[in-house]
Amino acid sequence: MLQLTTYRLSPQVSAFSTTRQGGVSKDNYASLNINPYCGDAPTAVEQNRRLLCQELSLDENRLVLPHQTHGTTIRQIGEEFFSLSPSVRQMVLDGVDALITDLPEVCIGVSTADCIPILLYDSIHRSVAAVHAGWRGTAKRILQKTVEEMGRAYQTRPETLRAVIGPGISLTHFEVGDEVYQAFAQAGFAMEQIARRQEKWHLDLPLCNQLQLQELDLEPTNIQNTGICTYANYHEYFSARRLGTASGRIFTGIKLHQT
Repeated sequence: MLQLTTYRLSPQVSAFSTTRQGGVSKDNYASLNINPYCGDAPTAVEQNRRLLCQELSLDENRLVLPHQTHGTTIRQIGEEFFSLSPSVRQMVLDGVDALITDLPEVCIGVSTADCIPILLYDSIHRSVAAVHAGWRGTAKRILQKTVEEMGRAYQTRPETLRAVIGPGISLTHFEVGDEVYQAFAQAGFAMEQIARRQEKWHLDLPLCNQLQLQELDLEPTNIQNTGICTYANYHEYFSARRLGTASGRIFTGIKLHQT
């Protein structure tokens, strides 16, 4: 059976992360991988996508997944997107690491396998976002940039947002080189809060993103941090550091319900 980790943001949205259970992919892609960019068999990816859409009661054409590149490009999904040909849609989604929309019955999401997925919901203006925050995106503050983009597009105010920080690698298992530590230090992060020295530096990416939200005046009670470490729980969630990059990806998505 297909299994999702679901989040209680509001009765007006469905928010979730996929697990490794309930799909048809094999080996390190086993079994529920819908990402077409990581080397999985295309037929398996297509079938898994179909299974997920059935679970969500969603038209397959309205499941939107970008081709991420660890940048800070944010794409707004409007109704005109769905009038484009499949090849043009793919071009529009290439090099995109965050999506925003106010369309109902559209599921936007991001793919991760140790990086941090974040979902945002604006209940006042009925809009949502899905953000991929690896260490590069986190250091470049893609999450804060997404909140700012929601403000421009939908008049979103940060203090009314609700957020979920999904499964990703924990401080315990995220060992980094000095150059990564320096990138965060130079970007103005509070290193005494987010870093710990063992044999090498370790960084707390979920906390980095939580602090970014708090800097924008999100209420702490409106931020759900799952605390799920993908590295430690690789049997349940994909982890590139445990399984290698030739493995599946978690899909963390959000869908506004029709009013």
